[in-house]
Amino acid sequence: MTTASVELPRTKSRLNPNQIRSFWAAWGGWTMDGMDSFIYSLVLVPALRDLLPRSGIAPTTANVGLYGSLLFALFMVGWGTGMIWGPIADRFGRVRTMMFSILSFSLFTLLAAFSAGVWTLALLRFLAGVGIGGEWGIGAALVSEDWPEDRRTMGAALMHTGYYIGFFLAAAANYFIGSRFGWRYMFAVGGVPAIFIAWIRKNVREPVRWEHKLEQLGETWSMRRAFFVLFSPQYRRRTILNSVYLIVSLTGLWAGSVYTPAAMTYIAERAGRTELQVARLASYSTALLGIGTVIGALIVPFLAEWLGRRITLAIFYALMSASIWVAFGHVFYLEMHAIGWFMVCSFLLGLGGANFIVYSFWLPEQYRTECRASAFAFTTNFGRFAAAGFTFLVGAGVNHFQTLGTPIAMTAFAFVVGLLLLPFGDETKGKPLPA
Repeated sequence: MTTASVELPRTKSRLNPNQIRSFWAAWGGWTMDGMDSFIYSLVLVPALRDLLPRSGIAPTTANVGLYGSLLFALFMVGWGTGMIWGPIADRFGRVRTMMFSILSFSLFTLLAAFSAGVWTLALLRFLAGVGIGGEWGIGAALVSEDWPEDRRTMGAALMHTGYYIGFFLAAAANYFIGSRFGWRYMFAVGGVPAIFIAWIRKNVREPVRWEHKLEQLGETWSMRRAFFVLFSPQYRRRTILNSVYLIVSLTGLWAGSVYTPAAMTYIAERAGRTELQVARLASYSTALLGIGTVIGALIVPFLAEWLGRRITLAIFYALMSASIWVAFGHVFYLEMHAIGWFMVCSFLLGLGGANFIVYSFWLPEQYRTECRASAFAFTTNFGRFAAAGFTFLVGAGVNHFQTLGTPIAMTAFAFVVGLLLLPFGDETKGKPLPA
């Protein structure tokens, strides 16, 4: 008679107090980042209708679309410039760099409330973008390095939900504040994250993994070396491919998801809704966008562990492409029931937007500790320069076609390019985080 062995369920590693605090620091910073970056999307139309005449420009639909895209593009160029935070974090630490990043985007978002014209707003959005550009890479590196191996994939995914919880906060602020007091008060709300810095400074320590690596490398390790190692023979191919994947995702985010509130604004106005109703419908669509992505974030880690990183990303690329095409190419032009159907599309756009969660754990898995933040910052922010160009083309398309829908719908094809290139990426499923 043989005795069958029964395998007991595996118990996940317990998190120590600093690992818990580091998660909340990364999550909270990314949440505030999401709120600040999406505030402009919610107030795009009323802000430009106010500021364009002050700058001697007629506030027509075409001009709002053109200058709105220009400001989005400048914001993304600023965000792309935020790649400087990566080498800083590799040399001086994840936690300290995170604090300076939060202070930067909070201050310049607050100052946007006092914009006297469209060009002042453009400059301040560029500077806010520089600060916002550092938060994702620093937070992902912090959680990936500080959390135990058997929990870091879920930790990085959950960290990324903060950005979309920020959508909820922005939508709530627009519902209760923006719809009543105007767009300037929304930017004033964007200065609140600076308060969060004091808690981080007092409660969160640097990851032990990073501290040990810095001790091994000594004072010879520099920001310059952390950056240029990304283009060494060891990393060059994956750095290029990862940058292209991010261009695909960013084109879809900024040309699709971020225009969701503006599209809902036009749909609701066309349906004869009041100004208050229009603002609240834009908030509802933003909230659905966030709900969809948070749900996607909970699904992504399980798919990634089951199917692998590349196939999981391919699934969400396909969903995002279809959602953009249907929402802006068809639903936007419906004569009846457009509001209801666009709400459905907002949820699907949010679900497809969960493709970004894959990068939160996939990118750290491809680089060693001494250059991890630099790699994340470069690959996620370089793509914003190209995405800025695509966004400006969308604005030019809006001006040419005299409509918001068609030019945005065409960005769905970017994801087809991504699907063709995904098989060439490095599959890291089941591999430990490089030392």
